[in-house]
Amino acid sequence: MALDSNTATDLTPEMRLAGLGLALPSAPEPVANFVAWRRVGPLLYLSGQGPLEADGHLHVGRVGEEVEIEAAYLHARLTGLNLLAVAKEALGELRRVRSVVKLLAFVNAAPGFAQHPKVINGCSDLFVAVFGEAIGRGARSAIGAGSLPGNQTVEVEAILEVD
Repeated sequence: MALDSNTATDLTPEMRLAGLGLALPSAPEPVANFVAWRRVGPLLYLSGQGPLEADGHLHVGRVGEEVEIEAAYLHARLTGLNLLAVAKEALGELRRVRSVVKLLAFVNAAPGFAQHPKVINGCSDLFVAVFGEAIGRGARSAIGAGSLPGNQTVEVEAILEVD
């Protein structure tokens, strides 16, 4: 069952994920001295996540050099799934998300690479598909980096408004 952002609003985000053929992984554990999330009032801050598969495989490489844009888009989508897993761990259910306030995204980019937004659309497109346009489309920055932890291809952090 294919879903888009115009799908009936009575579907939960988890139902929309299933409709996309996706399942949430377990929330990744922090890899250093920080917490995966912090709630302050109505805002849920999600620490940066990367393209870590459920089996522990981390997608690595420089986009525009070793990694094609299309593959990096899928890595950003996977990173979005990991962010959603952390949000679900924090909230119990994703329907408590009221809006995606902001995504801050980094691309491990080769010198001269200029297609950062196309890569990070993998995460943004997922959020819109899961939450709908009104909730899932937030402010965003897509930044090129000379390197990222573990040589991962992308990293994204999020700020969500929640109830």
